[in-house]
Amino acid sequence: MKLDILVFGAHPDDAELGAGGTIAKEIALGKKVGIVDLTRGELGTRGSAEIRDKESAAAAKVLGVAVRENLRFRDGFFVNDEEHQLEVIKMIRKYQPNTVLCNAIDDRHIDHGKGSKLVSDACFLSGLRRIETKVEEENQKEWRPKQVYHYIQWKNIIPDFVVDISGYMEEKTNSILAYASQFHDPNSNEPETPISSKTFIQSVKYRAEDLGRLVGVDYAEGFTVERLVAVDSLDNLI
Repeated sequence: MKLDILVFGAHPDDAELGAGGTIAKEIALGKKVGIVDLTRGELGTRGSAEIRDKESAAAAKVLGVAVRENLRFRDGFFVNDEEHQLEVIKMIRKYQPNTVLCNAIDDRHIDHGKGSKLVSDACFLSGLRRIETKVEEENQKEWRPKQVYHYIQWKNIIPDFVVDISGYMEEKTNSILAYASQFHDPNSNEPETPISSKTFIQSVKYRAEDLGRLVGVDYAEGFTVERLVAVDSLDNLI
């Protein structure tokens, strides 16, 4: 299956938090979108890997993604080395996306920055034909995405561009709330975390509203780029 967009996240829920509205919008526009989680989030304070497996599947249904996979790297301890790069390359070559979205370039959680660089490096290496990979005993052809964009997570990184997600905030919010073990639940007896407070969910909406305010729309999501991007006409700007 060839995808238009492949979204990587260090943990289940990263993609939804950073780019859930964009994912939902692109799918509504007819794009094929997939998600690859690097880890199962097994070191998380709340829930468990098994619970998060179910939650990530539910979130994928909310967004309508074509496929979701998990590479099962070690949460907290995966590194940007040849072994991990090759596994990411296999996903890129398997789905041949034109665009890759991945973690924030710098963030509170150490896996986010690591995951960002790992995926970025793998996107480049995936285009080198002398790097050989196989999936199910089939040799893969080289493939390099045209664009690699990084979504924004905990830190308020200044975006290089924003996507108008007006009309898709509900899908974004519902995909996040599919992770019931991780976010605000007044009836939960599990320990509080920085993302389980009621104010955190409110902050997700506020950021989208604030980025939207800056460009004159209801809601927006921000992204950073690795290299200069171009538009084919000034009419493409909103």
